[in-house]
Amino acid sequence: MTEFSIILVLVTLGVFALTALAERILIPILRSHKAGQKILDIGPRWHKSKEGTPIMGGIGFILAILIVVAIFFVYAAIKGNASDYIPLALTVAFAVANGAVGFVDDYCKLIKKQNEGLTRKQKLVLQFAITAGYLCVMGYTGNLPSEVVIPVINLPIRGFVWYILAAILAAGVINGANFTDGLDGLASSVTCVIGVFLAVFAILAKDLGLSIVGAAIIGATLGFLLYNFHPAKVFMGDTGSLFLGGIVMGAIFQTGKPLLLFLVCAVYIVELLSSLLQILYFKATHGKRLFKMAPIHHHFEKCGWGENKVVLVFSLVELAFCILAFILTR
Repeated sequence: MTEFSIILVLVTLGVFALTALAERILIPILRSHKAGQKILDIGPRWHKSKEGTPIMGGIGFILAILIVVAIFFVYAAIKGNASDYIPLALTVAFAVANGAVGFVDDYCKLIKKQNEGLTRKQKLVLQFAITAGYLCVMGYTGNLPSEVVIPVINLPIRGFVWYILAAILAAGVINGANFTDGLDGLASSVTCVIGVFLAVFAILAKDLGLSIVGAAIIGATLGFLLYNFHPAKVFMGDTGSLFLGGIVMGAIFQTGKPLLLFLVCAVYIVELLSSLLQILYFKATHGKRLFKMAPIHHHFEKCGWGENKVVLVFSLVELAFCILAFILTR
């Protein structure tokens, strides 16, 4: 095996093992502090059985990724090439910052003992501030494309307009990941598929930094699924879902092909759009609903699909879009 391959295997296994261990330790702690999920009455009635399931489980895989990435940077520093992995460090920092917003949101929910922590406006303001800082540093270090070209019409977007668009896209993906986290194992499974795409894309591009991000996502989501698959023993909470949205979005920027997100993050985007369309349709029709419930995974639940079926179908749809993205980039 090459050094490249060995590093990726070690990162995947390391993050997987540390995540599994962290969750095993974390779940009893969260239970002892009564850090349980509050279930809304408007949701599917069978979700009431989930009430009290510990949230903030995302802390486990965040710590696992931080430990493994830190070890890699020690190794890179010894080799004298740590500066080559600035995008990796920035992506992880971006994800952690978004995870911190999620942590505050989860903590507020626990304090208030209800299903709403930070308001949507508060979260968006924090997310845009974090994204603005990330984009500025990525741009300053030369790790962000100076422009994007809209396909088909070949329209270039650059400068300040591009930064604004990038911030909006980032907010969409990050919140889409958050909306996807509504069923046992759904966000973990969908994000694992994205991690596989990122790892394969990066391996073929010989980009070790991006490969490590993909490998870390795979290890984290698989390790978490041990406890999050139906019936879930723990939920990642906004702490975990916003972190995953952040690390995926950061990785997309690392590819140098940011518009890939429309395919690679297809399920995130559909989940977000289904909620937005539900709200707009409800207001426009004075009370009528476009879907039985939003985000759209709940619509399929209301149609009689079991949780495992929704997770499987959504993961396969995500896989199909990732394969399409891979084909189009070859």
